[in-house]
Amino acid sequence: QVLLVESGGGLVQPGGSLRLSCAASGITFRFYAIGWYHQAPGKQREWVATISAAGRTNYADSVKGRFTISRDNAKNTVYLRINSLKPEDTAVYFCNAQLGNRDYWGKGTRVPISS
Repeated sequence: QVLLVESGGGLVQPGGSLRLSCAASGITFRFYAIGWYHQAPGKQREWVATISAAGRTNYADSVKGRFTISRDNAKNTVYLRINSLKPEDTAVYFCNAQLGNRDYWGKGTRVPISS
C-alpha cells in the first residue's frame, strides 16, 4: 500500500516560517519526483514546487525565494520550507509522488495563517 503523509502544518503568524514534511511508504522513493501543491479556501489546487529523483528543483514563480523543497532519500521524506509567510499562503498543502504513469497523493496538511 502506498502512503504519503504530510505533516508540519498548523497556525502561524505572518512573517513566520515553517517546514512541512511528506513521508512516503510503499514506493521506491528515490526513483520518484515529488511535488508540493496547495489549495487555498475556495480555489483550485495549484502546483508549488517539485524535486526530481536527481534532486533538481523547480518552483512556481509566486513562491520563488520563499519556498525551498528538499529531499532525504534515507528517510523517504521530502520537505517544504516556507519563509516569510503571508496570509495568502493559507491553504491545505499536499504532496504528490510521480514516476511514469504512477501518481500518488497525500491527504494534505492545513496551514492557516493568522492575521
